[in-house]
Amino acid sequence: MTLQQLRYLLGIADAGLNITAAADRLHTSQPGISKQLKLLEQELGMQLFTRKGKSLSAITPAGRDVIARARKIMREVDNIKSLASNLSGEQEGTLSIATTHTQARYVLPEVVRAFRDRYPNVSLELHQGTSEQIAELVTSNRVDFAIATGSQNLFPGLVLLPCYHWDRIVLVPKDHPLTKVSGKLDLATLAQYPLITYVFSLTGESSFKRAFADEGLEPDVVFTARDADIIKTYVRMGMGVGVVASMSYECQDERDLVALDAIGLFPRVTTWLGYRRDTVLRGFMKDFMCLFAPHLTPELLRDIGETDNQSQVDDLVGDLPLPVRGGCGNEVADAA
Repeated sequence: MTLQQLRYLLGIADAGLNITAAADRLHTSQPGISKQLKLLEQELGMQLFTRKGKSLSAITPAGRDVIARARKIMREVDNIKSLASNLSGEQEGTLSIATTHTQARYVLPEVVRAFRDRYPNVSLELHQGTSEQIAELVTSNRVDFAIATGSQNLFPGLVLLPCYHWDRIVLVPKDHPLTKVSGKLDLATLAQYPLITYVFSLTGESSFKRAFADEGLEPDVVFTARDADIIKTYVRMGMGVGVVASMSYECQDERDLVALDAIGLFPRVTTWLGYRRDTVLRGFMKDFMCLFAPHLTPELLRDIGETDNQSQVDDLVGDLPLPVRGGCGNEVADAA
Protein backbone atom coordinates (compact mmCIF):
# COMPACT_ATOMS: atom_id res chain seq x y z
CA MET A 1 0.00 0.00 0.00
CA THR A 2 1.36 3.41 -0.95
CA LEU A 3 0.41 7.02 -0.26
CA GLN A 4 -0.13 7.44 -3.98
CA GLN A 5 -2.75 4.68 -3.94
CA LEU A 6 -4.54 6.32 -1.03
CA ARG A 7 -4.41 9.70 -2.81
CA TYR A 8 -5.94 8.11 -5.91
CA LEU A 9 -8.59 6.39 -3.79
CA LEU A 10 -9.68 9.70 -2.27
CA GLY A 11 -9.54 11.36 -5.67
CA ILE A 12 -12.01 8.81 -7.03
CA ALA A 13 -14.36 9.26 -4.06
CA ASP A 14 -14.24 13.06 -4.30
CA ALA A 15 -14.86 12.97 -8.06
CA GLY A 16 -18.15 11.10 -7.64
CA LEU A 17 -16.57 7.76 -8.66
CA ASN A 18 -15.62 9.20 -12.05
CA ILE A 19 -12.09 7.94 -12.68
CA THR A 20 -11.57 10.23 -15.68
CA ALA A 21 -12.48 13.28 -13.62
CA ALA A 22 -10.25 12.07 -10.76
CA ALA A 23 -7.35 11.69 -13.20
CA ASP A 24 -7.84 15.26 -14.42
CA ARG A 25 -7.87 16.61 -10.86
CA LEU A 26 -4.78 14.63 -9.92
CA HIS A 27 -2.96 15.42 -13.17
CA THR A 28 -2.43 11.80 -14.07
CA SER A 29 -3.88 9.22 -16.45
CA GLN A 30 -7.06 7.22 -16.08
CA PRO A 31 -5.31 3.87 -16.77
CA GLY A 32 -2.76 4.73 -14.09
CA ILE A 33 -5.45 5.34 -11.47
CA SER A 34 -7.36 2.20 -12.47
CA LYS A 35 -4.20 0.11 -12.19
CA GLN A 36 -3.33 1.44 -8.74
CA LEU A 37 -6.90 0.92 -7.52
CA LYS A 38 -6.79 -2.68 -8.70
CA LEU A 39 -3.45 -3.26 -6.94
CA LEU A 40 -4.80 -1.73 -3.74
CA GLU A 41 -7.92 -3.93 -3.77
CA GLN A 42 -5.78 -6.99 -4.46
CA GLU A 43 -3.47 -6.20 -1.55
CA LEU A 44 -6.39 -5.59 0.82
CA GLY A 45 -8.29 -8.61 -0.44
CA MET A 46 -11.58 -6.72 -0.75
CA GLN A 47 -13.58 -4.64 -3.16
CA LEU A 48 -13.70 -0.95 -2.32
CA PHE A 49 -16.23 -0.17 -5.06
CA THR A 50 -19.02 -2.03 -6.82
CA ARG A 51 -18.85 -1.94 -10.59
CA LYS A 52 -21.26 -1.71 -13.48
CA GLY A 53 -19.38 -2.70 -16.58
CA LYS A 54 -16.16 -0.72 -16.63
CA SER A 55 -17.58 2.05 -14.43
CA LEU A 56 -17.66 2.34 -10.64
CA SER A 57 -21.24 2.45 -9.36
CA ALA A 58 -21.01 2.67 -5.56
CA ILE A 59 -18.69 2.54 -2.56
CA THR A 60 -18.85 -0.73 -0.62
CA PRO A 61 -19.25 -0.68 3.18
CA ALA A 62 -15.61 -1.77 3.48
CA GLY A 63 -14.67 0.95 1.02
CA ARG A 64 -16.30 3.63 3.19
CA ASP A 65 -14.21 2.54 6.19
CA VAL A 66 -11.00 2.48 4.17
CA ILE A 67 -11.71 5.91 2.66
CA ALA A 68 -12.38 7.41 6.10
CA ARG A 69 -9.06 6.07 7.39
CA ALA A 70 -7.26 7.14 4.23
CA ARG A 71 -8.46 10.71 4.81
CA LYS A 72 -6.95 10.66 8.29
CA ILE A 73 -3.66 9.34 6.93
CA MET A 74 -3.45 11.98 4.21
CA ARG A 75 -4.29 14.73 6.71
CA GLU A 76 -1.39 13.56 8.85
CA VAL A 77 0.85 13.60 5.77
CA ASP A 78 -0.16 17.23 5.22
CA ASN A 79 0.46 17.95 8.90
CA ILE A 80 3.98 16.51 8.70
CA LYS A 81 4.68 18.75 5.71
CA SER A 82 3.25 21.76 7.56
CA LEU A 83 5.34 20.98 10.64
CA ALA A 84 8.48 20.75 8.53
CA SER A 85 7.62 24.03 6.79
CA ASN A 86 7.07 25.78 10.13
CA LEU A 87 10.38 24.53 11.48
CA SER A 88 12.22 25.64 8.37
CA GLY A 89 10.51 29.05 8.31
CA GLU A 90 9.09 28.38 4.84
CA GLN A 91 6.62 31.03 3.66
CA GLU A 92 5.24 29.26 0.62
CA GLY A 93 2.21 27.06 0.12
CA THR A 94 -1.54 27.21 -0.41
CA LEU A 95 -4.30 28.41 1.87
CA SER A 96 -7.76 27.19 0.90
CA ILE A 97 -10.85 28.84 2.41
CA ALA A 98 -14.54 28.01 2.07
CA THR A 99 -16.97 30.77 2.96
CA THR A 100 -20.25 32.46 2.09
CA HIS A 101 -20.71 35.15 -0.52
CA THR A 102 -21.22 37.82 2.16
CA GLN A 103 -17.83 37.13 3.76
CA ALA A 104 -16.06 36.82 0.39
CA ARG A 105 -17.59 39.99 -1.04
CA TYR A 106 -17.74 42.38 1.91
CA VAL A 107 -15.30 41.27 4.61
CA LEU A 108 -12.40 39.31 3.14
CA PRO A 109 -11.05 41.68 0.42
CA GLU A 110 -9.09 43.86 2.85
CA VAL A 111 -7.87 40.81 4.76
CA VAL A 112 -6.76 39.10 1.56
CA ARG A 113 -4.94 42.23 0.38
CA ALA A 114 -3.01 42.52 3.64
CA PHE A 115 -2.24 38.80 3.62
CA ARG A 116 -0.96 38.88 0.03
CA ASP A 117 1.29 41.81 0.86
CA ARG A 118 2.78 39.79 3.70
CA TYR A 119 2.91 36.41 1.92
CA PRO A 120 3.28 36.93 -1.84
CA ASN A 121 4.35 33.30 -2.35
CA VAL A 122 1.28 31.77 -0.73
CA SER A 123 -1.55 30.92 -3.12
CA LEU A 124 -5.08 31.60 -1.92
CA GLU A 125 -8.07 29.50 -2.95
CA LEU A 126 -11.52 30.89 -2.15
CA HIS A 127 -14.59 28.66 -2.41
CA GLN A 128 -18.06 30.18 -1.98
CA GLY A 129 -21.23 28.36 -1.04
CA THR A 130 -23.97 27.74 1.48
CA SER A 131 -23.25 26.31 4.92
CA GLU A 132 -24.09 22.84 3.59
CA GLN A 133 -21.69 23.23 0.66
CA ILE A 134 -18.95 24.54 2.95
CA ALA A 135 -19.46 21.53 5.24
CA GLU A 136 -19.09 19.20 2.25
CA LEU A 137 -15.79 20.84 1.29
CA VAL A 138 -14.55 20.42 4.87
CA THR A 139 -15.64 16.78 4.98
CA SER A 140 -13.81 15.99 1.74
CA ASN A 141 -10.66 17.64 3.11
CA ARG A 142 -10.54 20.20 0.29
CA VAL A 143 -10.18 23.35 2.41
CA ASP A 144 -8.08 24.50 5.35
CA PHE A 145 -10.49 27.05 6.84
CA ALA A 146 -14.26 27.37 6.91
CA ILE A 147 -15.77 30.80 7.57
CA ALA A 148 -19.53 30.92 8.11
CA THR A 149 -22.33 32.12 10.35
CA GLY A 150 -24.35 29.74 12.51
CA SER A 151 -24.96 26.11 11.45
CA GLN A 152 -22.29 24.89 13.90
CA ASN A 153 -24.06 21.52 13.97
CA LEU A 154 -22.79 20.91 10.42
CA PHE A 155 -19.16 21.12 11.56
CA PRO A 156 -18.71 18.73 14.49
CA GLY A 157 -15.06 17.99 13.69
CA LEU A 158 -13.84 21.59 13.62
CA VAL A 159 -12.35 23.97 16.12
CA LEU A 160 -14.79 26.90 15.89
CA LEU A 161 -13.55 30.39 16.81
CA PRO A 162 -15.92 33.39 17.02
CA CYS A 163 -14.73 36.36 14.93
CA TYR A 164 -17.36 39.11 14.96
CA HIS A 165 -21.07 39.88 15.36
CA TRP A 166 -23.43 41.39 12.81
CA ASP A 167 -27.05 42.43 12.58
CA ARG A 168 -29.52 42.48 9.73
CA ILE A 169 -30.76 45.65 8.05
CA VAL A 170 -33.87 46.31 5.98
CA LEU A 171 -33.27 47.75 2.49
CA VAL A 172 -35.88 49.66 0.51
CA PRO A 173 -35.88 52.13 -2.40
CA LYS A 174 -35.83 55.80 -1.40
CA ASP A 175 -39.51 56.30 -2.25
CA HIS A 176 -40.75 53.23 -0.35
CA PRO A 177 -43.56 53.68 2.23
CA LEU A 178 -41.37 52.20 4.99
CA THR A 179 -39.12 55.24 4.79
CA LYS A 180 -42.06 57.31 6.06
CA VAL A 181 -42.79 55.12 9.10
CA SER A 182 -42.25 57.05 12.31
CA GLY A 183 -40.57 55.38 15.23
CA LYS A 184 -38.74 52.06 15.26
CA LEU A 185 -39.61 49.46 12.64
CA ASP A 186 -41.31 46.31 13.97
CA LEU A 187 -41.90 42.84 12.56
CA ALA A 188 -45.67 43.31 12.31
CA THR A 189 -45.12 46.22 9.93
CA LEU A 190 -42.43 44.36 8.01
CA ALA A 191 -44.70 41.32 7.58
CA GLN A 192 -47.14 43.45 5.57
CA TYR A 193 -44.67 43.65 2.67
CA PRO A 194 -43.17 41.06 0.30
CA LEU A 195 -39.68 40.20 1.52
CA ILE A 196 -36.42 39.27 -0.20
CA THR A 197 -33.67 37.66 1.83
CA TYR A 198 -30.99 34.97 1.90
CA VAL A 199 -31.59 31.35 0.95
CA PHE A 200 -32.65 29.44 4.05
CA SER A 201 -30.47 26.63 5.37
CA LEU A 202 -31.75 23.16 4.58
CA THR A 203 -30.72 22.00 8.05
CA GLY A 204 -31.25 23.73 11.34
CA GLU A 205 -33.73 26.42 12.26
CA SER A 206 -33.72 29.78 10.48
CA SER A 207 -33.34 32.69 12.92
CA PHE A 208 -35.14 34.86 10.34
CA LYS A 209 -38.23 32.62 10.35
CA ARG A 210 -38.06 32.11 14.09
CA ALA A 211 -38.18 35.86 14.76
CA PHE A 212 -41.51 36.14 12.93
CA ALA A 213 -42.87 32.91 14.40
CA ASP A 214 -42.17 34.15 17.94
CA GLU A 215 -44.47 37.11 17.19
CA GLY A 216 -47.16 34.87 15.68
CA LEU A 217 -46.42 36.25 12.20
CA GLU A 218 -45.91 34.62 8.81
CA PRO A 219 -43.46 36.52 6.56
CA ASP A 220 -44.26 36.81 2.85
CA VAL A 221 -40.89 35.77 1.41
CA VAL A 222 -41.19 36.14 -2.36
CA PHE A 223 -37.56 35.68 -3.37
CA THR A 224 -34.35 34.27 -1.85
CA ALA A 225 -30.76 34.37 -3.05
CA ARG A 226 -27.28 33.56 -1.72
CA ASP A 227 -25.85 36.83 -2.98
CA ALA A 228 -26.66 40.17 -1.28
CA ASP A 229 -25.90 41.99 -4.54
CA ILE A 230 -28.65 40.02 -6.25
CA ILE A 231 -31.05 40.80 -3.40
CA LYS A 232 -30.27 44.51 -3.78
CA THR A 233 -30.93 44.27 -7.53
CA TYR A 234 -34.43 42.92 -6.96
CA VAL A 235 -35.12 45.44 -4.23
CA ARG A 236 -34.28 48.15 -6.76
CA MET A 237 -36.73 46.52 -9.18
CA GLY A 238 -39.49 46.92 -6.60
CA MET A 239 -40.03 43.20 -6.12
CA GLY A 240 -39.89 43.45 -2.34
CA VAL A 241 -38.20 44.65 0.83
CA GLY A 242 -34.69 43.34 1.35
CA VAL A 243 -33.41 41.85 4.61
CA VAL A 244 -29.63 41.44 4.44
CA ALA A 245 -26.45 41.51 6.50
CA SER A 246 -25.52 44.99 7.65
CA MET A 247 -22.04 44.88 6.06
CA SER A 248 -23.55 44.39 2.60
CA TYR A 249 -24.79 48.01 2.60
CA GLU A 250 -22.13 50.00 0.73
CA CYS A 251 -21.84 53.79 0.50
CA GLN A 252 -22.65 53.67 -3.21
CA ASP A 253 -26.00 52.07 -2.32
CA GLU A 254 -27.06 55.33 -0.66
CA ARG A 255 -27.79 56.76 -4.10
CA ASP A 256 -31.04 54.81 -4.44
CA LEU A 257 -31.50 52.59 -1.38
CA VAL A 258 -32.26 53.34 2.26
CA ALA A 259 -31.04 51.10 5.07
CA LEU A 260 -33.51 50.85 7.96
CA ASP A 261 -32.33 49.82 11.40
CA ALA A 262 -33.39 46.26 12.26
CA ILE A 263 -31.39 45.80 15.46
CA GLY A 264 -33.51 43.86 17.91
CA LEU A 265 -35.93 42.55 15.28
CA PHE A 266 -33.74 39.54 14.55
CA PRO A 267 -31.16 37.78 16.73
CA ARG A 268 -27.63 39.15 16.48
CA VAL A 269 -25.48 36.54 14.77
CA THR A 270 -21.83 35.57 15.00
CA THR A 271 -19.45 34.72 12.19
CA TRP A 272 -16.85 32.10 13.06
CA LEU A 273 -13.71 30.58 11.56
CA GLY A 274 -13.13 26.85 11.83
CA TYR A 275 -10.40 24.33 11.08
CA ARG A 276 -9.95 20.60 11.65
CA ARG A 277 -8.73 19.77 15.12
CA ASP A 278 -5.90 17.60 13.79
CA THR A 279 -4.54 20.41 11.59
CA VAL A 280 -1.02 21.66 12.21
CA LEU A 281 -1.40 25.40 11.70
CA ARG A 282 1.38 26.87 9.59
CA GLY A 283 2.70 30.32 10.41
CA PHE A 284 0.89 32.01 7.54
CA MET A 285 -2.36 30.32 8.54
CA LYS A 286 -2.12 31.82 12.03
CA ASP A 287 -1.34 35.22 10.55
CA PHE A 288 -4.41 35.02 8.33
CA MET A 289 -6.55 34.28 11.37
CA CYS A 290 -5.08 37.27 13.22
CA LEU A 291 -5.75 39.53 10.23
CA PHE A 292 -9.34 38.32 9.99
CA ALA A 293 -10.00 38.42 13.74
CA PRO A 294 -7.32 40.45 15.60
CA HIS A 295 -8.42 39.11 18.99
CA LEU A 296 -7.14 35.68 17.90
CA THR A 297 -3.61 36.43 19.05
CA PRO A 298 -0.70 33.98 18.67
CA GLU A 299 -0.81 33.35 22.42
CA LEU A 300 -4.52 32.56 22.34
CA LEU A 301 -4.11 30.29 19.30
CA ARG A 302 -1.35 28.43 21.14
CA ASP A 303 -3.68 27.86 24.10
CA ILE A 304 -6.49 26.77 21.78
CA GLY A 305 -4.12 24.26 20.19
CA GLU A 306 -3.70 22.59 23.58
CA THR A 307 -7.44 21.96 24.05
CA ASP A 308 -9.07 18.57 23.56
CA ASN A 309 -12.61 19.58 22.58
CA GLN A 310 -14.86 22.48 21.59
CA SER A 311 -16.11 22.93 25.15
CA GLN A 312 -12.60 23.79 26.28
CA VAL A 313 -12.23 26.15 23.32
CA ASP A 314 -15.47 27.88 24.31
CA ASP A 315 -14.14 28.36 27.84
CA LEU A 316 -11.13 30.19 26.38
CA VAL A 317 -12.98 32.42 23.91
CA GLY A 318 -16.48 32.67 25.37
CA ASP A 319 -15.89 35.95 27.22
CA LEU A 320 -13.92 37.69 24.48
CA PRO A 321 -15.51 40.98 23.35
CA LEU A 322 -16.19 40.79 19.61
CA PRO A 323 -16.48 43.69 17.16
CA VAL A 324 -19.82 44.37 15.47
CA ARG A 325 -19.63 44.78 11.70
CA GLY A 326 -21.88 47.28 10.00
CA GLY A 327 -22.30 48.83 6.60
CA CYS A 328 -21.48 52.19 5.02
CA GLY A 329 -19.88 54.57 7.52
CA ASN A 330 -19.91 51.99 10.31
CA GLU A 331 -17.82 49.10 9.01
CA VAL A 332 -16.57 48.00 12.42
CA ALA A 333 -18.14 49.16 15.67
CA ASP A 334 -16.76 48.74 19.16
CA ALA A 335 -16.47 45.26 20.61
CA ALA A 336 -19.55 43.93 22.31
